[in-house]
Amino acid sequence: MAKIDYIKLSKARDDGKAELIVRLYITKTFRPQFRSGLYLNPQRLISLDNTDRCRRYEIDVPREGTQNFAEIKDLKEVKRKFALYIERLQAICDATSEKHKDKLTTDWITTSIRLINKDNTNIEDISYSYILTLIEKERQEIEAESIKANKRLFFDYMIDFRNNAKKKVNGKREGNKSDVWKKNFDVLIRALKRYETFVRLSDNKRKDFTLDIDTIDKNTLEDIESYLRNEHTLLDEYPKIFEKFPANTDTKRKSPKPQPRGNNTICALFNKFKAFYNWAIEKEKTSNDPFRGYEGITSEKYGTPYYITLDERNQIADFDLSEKPQLAIQRDIFIFQCCIGCRVSDLMRLTDNNIIDGAIEYIPTKTKEERQKTVRVPLNSRALEILNRYKGRTQKNLILPFISSQKYNDAIKEIFAVCGITRNVTVIDSITGKEIQRPINEVASSHMARRCFVGNLYQKVKDPNLIASMSGHVEGSKAFARYRAIDDEIKKEVVKLID
Repeated sequence: MAKIDYIKLSKARDDGKAELIVRLYITKTFRPQFRSGLYLNPQRLISLDNTDRCRRYEIDVPREGTQNFAEIKDLKEVKRKFALYIERLQAICDATSEKHKDKLTTDWITTSIRLINKDNTNIEDISYSYILTLIEKERQEIEAESIKANKRLFFDYMIDFRNNAKKKVNGKREGNKSDVWKKNFDVLIRALKRYETFVRLSDNKRKDFTLDIDTIDKNTLEDIESYLRNEHTLLDEYPKIFEKFPANTDTKRKSPKPQPRGNNTICALFNKFKAFYNWAIEKEKTSNDPFRGYEGITSEKYGTPYYITLDERNQIADFDLSEKPQLAIQRDIFIFQCCIGCRVSDLMRLTDNNIIDGAIEYIPTKTKEERQKTVRVPLNSRALEILNRYKGRTQKNLILPFISSQKYNDAIKEIFAVCGITRNVTVIDSITGKEIQRPINEVASSHMARRCFVGNLYQKVKDPNLIASMSGHVEGSKAFARYRAIDDEIKKEVVKLID
């Protein structure tokens, strides 16, 4: 059992106070000394052994008076803490020396008394196992603080993924992300920054809230999903959020107001978010997978593609638009796109150099970073007629006189209405996800030309690989699979087989 060998005072500080020092007697050869961290005026330590190193002592607390009230209060606290300090030292030694004598070192006792003082452990609770618990707790706290100090910010990880992560091609990360993909990922980054700011502003208990790669869980994902779905309603209440993180970063035009998001839009954002976490786990940036157990939006919902028939295409192509010459130009561009089936982003960059041996050749922008596959589409007589009509009349060697993609889409809607292509089609409402009927001219866009090319070719040929080689769809594309909807005429042909 440990006992006091002696108590002494350190050299006095500038304020005249000295530290109480305790030396314990544990064995003849082990008499460790400990500085208590408690200070008093040397005159207040009374040695009952009449030596400056005493086993018996008393801390002299003067009688109370108005002039020495502060000193009395301080001395009473020092006396209480020093008595408790000695009790804890002895309890630590007793708890350790029973079965773990080899652990009983000066460092062990010093660490134990520091942690017990910090924890304010009761004497009766001091045990070897409890001391181990305190030591392990501190080790974990130090490790957590170290990780936190060296940890990168959440959005640093996202930007690293955006700029450097390879896209998976056939299960291997070897394809570069396209510029279009990066722009779409930037939409997610800005949305998450707005969410983070919204939480800080709307919840007084989370004013310091930050997204953390290791702590985002399925509940956080559900909260983010709810925010994305309702963000358009928050503009008036939290305008500064949208000023700081606008819907887009195009400084040339005013950022649009946030619009209601449908399931497909939110799902597309979450698919990118999940891809980020798959990469982070794969690269050992984190072991946390918030999508495990998440039961929110997991798949996009699309209806059967609607497109114009060849008769409707020809009706538009042959319609007299001489009184609307500018609209006639956009009509010609639309018909040409119907003949080659490319995306509008590829269409508007085509030049005379892309015309090779009677065909259009180009590498699709959307997939060029992951696979350098050239698409070649032979030009039919209608397409060649349109090209010849504008030969030498365009700028920058472009094949046709293009305008902005948005104005082009607006023109297509007007062209359909003027040409009488207004039948109803069934579409999926982007917000509710339910089927609705709309006039085709109201939902027409440049993508309708691509659908016209793919859908009508599939009716004639029914060879998805051949059509995909000209449309630029990747093998196994879910988007391309939707074009394979068999129309009523094909169904009638099949039913006749069992007539």
